[in-house]
Amino acid sequence: PTHTHTHTHTHTLNTRRPNSLPVPAAGGCGLWTSQGDAEVNLRMGDSGLAAETPLTINQMFTLAVERFADYTALSWKEGEQQKSLNYREYYQTCRTAAKSFLKLGLQRYHGVGILGFNSSEWFISDIAAVLAGGFAVGIYTTNSPEACQYVADNSKANIIVVENHKQLQKILQVEDKLPHLKAIIQYKDALKEKRPNLYSWAEFMELGRDEPDAPLDAIISSQKPNQCCTLIYTSGTTGQPKGVMLSHDNITWTALATSRHVGLTDATHTQELVVSYLPLSHIAAQMVDIWVTMRVGGATYFAQPDALKGSLVNTLKEVRPTAFMGVPRVWEKMQEKMKSVGAKSSTVRRKLAAWAKDVGLQTNLTKMNHGTAGRTPLSYQLAKKLVFKKVRKALGLDRCNKCYTGAAPITKDTLEFFLSLDIPLYELYGMSESTGPHTISIPEAFKLTSCGKEIPGCKTKLHNPDEGGNGEICFWGRHVFMGYINMPEKTEEALDAEGWLHSGDLGKHDQNGFLFITGRIKELIITAGGENIPPVPIEDAVKEAVPLISNAMLIGDKRKFLSMLLTIKCQLNTESGDPEDELTPEAIELCRKLGSNATRVSEIAGGQDRVIHAAVQEGINRVNKEASSNAQRIQKWIILDRDFSLTGGELGPTMKLKRPVVAKMYKEQIENFYKELATPTTPDNTPPPK
Repeated sequence: PTHTHTHTHTHTLNTRRPNSLPVPAAGGCGLWTSQGDAEVNLRMGDSGLAAETPLTINQMFTLAVERFADYTALSWKEGEQQKSLNYREYYQTCRTAAKSFLKLGLQRYHGVGILGFNSSEWFISDIAAVLAGGFAVGIYTTNSPEACQYVADNSKANIIVVENHKQLQKILQVEDKLPHLKAIIQYKDALKEKRPNLYSWAEFMELGRDEPDAPLDAIISSQKPNQCCTLIYTSGTTGQPKGVMLSHDNITWTALATSRHVGLTDATHTQELVVSYLPLSHIAAQMVDIWVTMRVGGATYFAQPDALKGSLVNTLKEVRPTAFMGVPRVWEKMQEKMKSVGAKSSTVRRKLAAWAKDVGLQTNLTKMNHGTAGRTPLSYQLAKKLVFKKVRKALGLDRCNKCYTGAAPITKDTLEFFLSLDIPLYELYGMSESTGPHTISIPEAFKLTSCGKEIPGCKTKLHNPDEGGNGEICFWGRHVFMGYINMPEKTEEALDAEGWLHSGDLGKHDQNGFLFITGRIKELIITAGGENIPPVPIEDAVKEAVPLISNAMLIGDKRKFLSMLLTIKCQLNTESGDPEDELTPEAIELCRKLGSNATRVSEIAGGQDRVIHAAVQEGINRVNKEASSNAQRIQKWIILDRDFSLTGGELGPTMKLKRPVVAKMYKEQIENFYKELATPTTPDNTPPPK
């Protein structure tokens, strides 16, 4: 159901464009704002989840304490020792930290910046900032000092909490440009230097230990569900990041709706366990690790800081979580690892695995297409016993019946790989501006490559659909954000006159109401010939056709034909995360099969290895055969000499490709594709030697 109000009431106010902000009535509050201290109208519904009573963060937390006081809330390793806090201790610690913040001079509606890897101190700082009347503000650990300064200044941060000496240095470098800053707290490792207004975690907690409760309680009781409590800075692909204002209700309602929709169980029944490792400055990790888990009295276990460099699987095996969220890169890495292990096993084991995967895929596809149909075949039960159970155990996912993927597009190849091992990956889709999830796949409503149906209480509308039913995906519900702090124009661009959130993503529904993302409006390549081409499906097809390829980026906006930048799968430096010249074992194996002896990217880049060059061209020819039109064929390509990475800046924090950045970095190579040639008769022409 979509709202189709008439736009007449806004016409008199602005002739600029129909979806501009209607001027709110004097004194009343509208659906959105760009002021940190303002209130908004909540998008309440008449019945069901949308009508649930709004709560503040403190109300949600105290309810959890009443119900789950003695259950483990947070758990982490110190050396070999496992430490934990139960819900009662967790809440008390957050209150003490809130009093410490107030003592350090945290003002209402001012930020507390948090810069560091996931830890109990991160959670406590976040919640304490909210209880004390400030804003919780996560800062990406990969940020430069300048990027940290922008966020701290933009959120008027009075306090910044840093993990260690390395992160502290970033803040000290820009300290003189932060007029609001009053104190810095370092939560890991001993302080290497004494400075005024710099505290260790223990010193910080001591500050509020004996402070009276009354001032804090007064601030807590003055808070309303329709006020801002958290800022999420979106890593804008262009321009400065925008501070997404989330209200108490955005967070508490979304946590409730999500936990109900995916069927999480309350701790009083069986306790849910999650592993916290994704960057907490991102809404997905905050929602899963802090808020949804709190709603049901779950326990959050903290991974090691090098989780994404390889230690995650060990943590998963120790914790054996009941629910797990991975970004596509995490699932792809597991897939690569399992394939390389599989390639080394005996013929018998390989045959057994191939048989099981075939059974697994067929059974699960049948289930998916016909709803959960009655009895599973005997072969499947056998495969489960012989193969699937062992695979799950090896991954630490033997108790996990809810595996999620989100935050970036995942390939069909990876989805099918896990489905064949009896591990369905449930896709979720949403954005920071919708407090995280908008649609989530669940076992009862699951379709490969679809990101599911919306959470109850939320609505979807497709704006300006084309003849194929593809339109811009728009959201409505209590999860829609308040606005971007201090950015009225940007807020106006994101929300239309009725308060629908415009995602910038293109999508379509199938006849059963499943949502499929078909591209990003900003990412759409519009060729010189006026063809609209979504790049992701073509890039995925090339990666599938040539398994040696790690990343692919399609070029062709305002150009006469399509071209492509490719990178090869290589080892990552375990310290820095930088891509290295060494190929991965899997890539070396693939080269051998093709008849090449390459072991390094530098031996392949720029077409030096004739065998690999021919194999890539052959793969691209196969992809081009499937192209829906001539304009969608890749005419030229090049293998770059290093892979894309977070540290290199080509990938964002959730491993999404930053297209404008890559286009700038490889401007010269791209221009070479489009230099006019003497005889432009065949696309395969090679330029004359210089």
